[in-house]
Amino acid sequence: MSTSTYQITIDCSDPDLLARFWAKALGYDLHEPPEPHESWGAYWMSLGMSEDEAYDGYDAIVDPSGVLPRVWFQHVPEKKSVKNRLHFDLLVGGGRTVPIEERIVRVDAEAERLVAIGATLLRVMDSRPFPHYAIAMADPEGNEFDIV
Repeated sequence: MSTSTYQITIDCSDPDLLARFWAKALGYDLHEPPEPHESWGAYWMSLGMSEDEAYDGYDAIVDPSGVLPRVWFQHVPEKKSVKNRLHFDLLVGGGRTVPIEERIVRVDAEAERLVAIGATLLRVMDSRPFPHYAIAMADPEGNEFDIV
């Protein structure tokens, strides 16, 4: 077994926006600054950054159970221009042992919830009679993900 750990890094224009969206989408917590600092800006300034350099928003989320990987939203100057090479699949349907009709209800409900917090529905992938149903979505910066 490997002893290394990892985080998932997503390039973006607005780390705080995406950290808040994905925390709600995945049930994660915003990664709080280390004690005794009340904000990330205060923490970065304590390390010697100027007020202009010290980013004060959230830029990472963490699994509240401490088991799943940390997700870091790295600010980059360029905008997203092509389809993601890596994306999240949110597995809410329950898998193939759940009847397709129930999976559709679960996937549709999750899509509605995510639209309410800033996602965009891109397309429904309904392969019936083959029992596959999913919805392709985009986060607030256009990064694609699927609900299955």
